[in-house]
Amino acid sequence: MDDINRHYRFLNWRRRMREIREVRAARYRERLKRMLRDGDVLRYHGNSDEVGCFVAARPLSKRNRYFEVTIMDTGVRGMIAVGLVPPLYKLDHQPGWLPNSVAFHADDGKLYNGNTVGQQFGAKCSTGDRIGCGISLDCDEGQLTVFFTKNGAEVGSVDIPASPDALYPAVGMHSLGEEVLLDLNAEWGTDQDDGQMIVDSHEEDWARLHDIKATGMLLEYVGKGKSIVDVGLAQARRPLNTRCHYYELEIADAGEKCYIALGLARRDYPKNRHPGWSRGSIAYHADDGKLFHGSGVGDAFGPRCFEGDIMGCGIMFPRDFNLDAGDEGDDWDLDLVSPPAEVQNDLYANNEDEDKDEGEDLEGRKATVRSGSIAK
Repeated sequence: MDDINRHYRFLNWRRRMREIREVRAARYRERLKRMLRDGDVLRYHGNSDEVGCFVAARPLSKRNRYFEVTIMDTGVRGMIAVGLVPPLYKLDHQPGWLPNSVAFHADDGKLYNGNTVGQQFGAKCSTGDRIGCGISLDCDEGQLTVFFTKNGAEVGSVDIPASPDALYPAVGMHSLGEEVLLDLNAEWGTDQDDGQMIVDSHEEDWARLHDIKATGMLLEYVGKGKSIVDVGLAQARRPLNTRCHYYELEIADAGEKCYIALGLARRDYPKNRHPGWSRGSIAYHADDGKLFHGSGVGDAFGPRCFEGDIMGCGIMFPRDFNLDAGDEGDDWDLDLVSPPAEVQNDLYANNEDEDKDEGEDLEGRKATVRSGSIAK
């Protein structure tokens, strides 16, 4: 009966993951027309009689409120526009031309605010110039302050009736040869006085950060990355428990090879080993889609993951599961002892050391570990 219930819960979990994947895929998809994207480079791909437009997959937000575009080539006329548009913006119009959109145009230095007639705003831009666009969080409800920068200096701002989650970064082009470098994760204001820019690093949430930098909810690898031992490890202060049994991460930047692993590990896990490589750990690896279970050799498990994908890991505790300690799991160490099946692995809690015989019989509390990914 327990096996039937577990199988039923697993089928529900798979259906839920599929539904979430479909919703996110429909919502978070960039759109472009008469443009080609090669990594972070956007190029005009029209005949100069028609506008090309790019709209990012995600709107600006409190966490990511600024982006920049560097002009690599102005092409024939330099008709490049940088701004914000609603999600269903018509891609055959320059940003700023239609209602509920605003943009700074490089060819004439004008601001277009929902109108095909612009207002003088700043200087014209040419090859090598960097145009930025962001939102201010200090504004009245229902109103949004949008500001623009050129080469790191603020040009000006405009107040528009909108909410932050309704405006998406957009780039428009209108002549042959135009090419820009897009940075959707650019930062604004980091050079200001420390008293004006306070960031919660969330470092208190982590027991260990080895070659990993925490900035708010963002984890960034800062190691050398030259050999197999140059691994960064971020380990949470508290283990998963029956009250908090699942967590997720979103790949904001895949780096060179997307060597990102998500899983569970014992408290004294080696800091220079990816989760899953050493005994007492299990992890889903993004670069190859394999599950590593206390071994440097992984098993085929799921799809590879890329920038924008969301990976999750959780524990399905048995109904009669109880921790011996009064506080749920502050002091229990995890060890994994059984080989992975198709999509589940057995997790045991105990206090075995790394150097003990792996063939030794172990006793512990058994639970099921689930891992999955949601493609963008």
